[in-house]
Amino acid sequence: MPATLRRRTPGSRPGGRPGGRPGTEADDATEEHTRADGAGTAHRGRGPRLRKAGGAGRQLHAGPFAYAVLVLFTVGSLFPLVWTAIAASRDNQRLAETPPPFWFGGNLFANLTTAWQDANMGKALVNTVFVAGCITLSTVLFATLAGYAFAKLRFRAKNLLLMMVIGTMMVPPQLSVVPLFMAVAELEWTNQLQAVILPMMVNAFGVFFMRQYLTGALPTELIEAARVDGAHSLRIVWHVVFPVARPAMAVLGMLTFVLAWNEFFWPIIALTQDNPTVQVALTGLGRGYIPDESVIMAGALLGTLPLLIAFTLFGKQIVGGVMQGAVKG
Repeated sequence: MPATLRRRTPGSRPGGRPGGRPGTEADDATEEHTRADGAGTAHRGRGPRLRKAGGAGRQLHAGPFAYAVLVLFTVGSLFPLVWTAIAASRDNQRLAETPPPFWFGGNLFANLTTAWQDANMGKALVNTVFVAGCITLSTVLFATLAGYAFAKLRFRAKNLLLMMVIGTMMVPPQLSVVPLFMAVAELEWTNQLQAVILPMMVNAFGVFFMRQYLTGALPTELIEAARVDGAHSLRIVWHVVFPVARPAMAVLGMLTFVLAWNEFFWPIIALTQDNPTVQVALTGLGRGYIPDESVIMAGALLGTLPLLIAFTLFGKQIVGGVMQGAVKG
């Protein structure tokens, strides 16, 4: 036992032996050696912890292989867009040659003007922004409300209803086209935008996505505290659920807007060239005995630019919302 932990017996004095006997130099050396061993053991016990704590905050650096993979994926992602712009700047004859062109030509603005006029692209862009915006707002709102109900509320057959909602994702959308078109024709909504908006106002993926997020991100104690304070259900949703679900709502909104913008199957059935969306308008450019591929590519570029502009303007907020949801908790 170290000397510092020894209990002093009656009659002893500092530096002496029990019973009042004076301590010798050998006893003092033994005590100093014991204290040194104890201090060394304590230092060895704290050593790994200090090294672990120092390495935990160390910043990781990417190696050459990681940069090579990132560059490869970046080039692969940008190549279709760059090729579309190159093809839109050429003429139909040059695109038919082998090898195809790999640099820009001088017909870009002429082809963009032709595509804008021939495809009624101005009206198509306005219609698509309106349709995609309505679908995005309704999907985010209803999916958040339904996800909150499935995640935190108690009611009968909750799990059964959730399984039924998820089960609708396994049904191919082509099976519902005939009854859906019959309903649209009965309501006299053919060639009207509400025929595209209403069937897509909410989807099972959005409900399941929000349910999974709110299950882990929204504490039940927070809802109970709001109820104790006298908040009703609508106020809880507005002041508690929506702020917590904001990162997931941003991600769901982005995905829904892109899917609604690129939707082709149902709009080509419900709409015509007189009242088109972008995807329906692009089909008008491919008509004719010999379709002009450069004009078609110019129309595709016009239909893609609004998405690129939107992500350039709001990409920082979207990525910030994703990161906030990733580290939440």
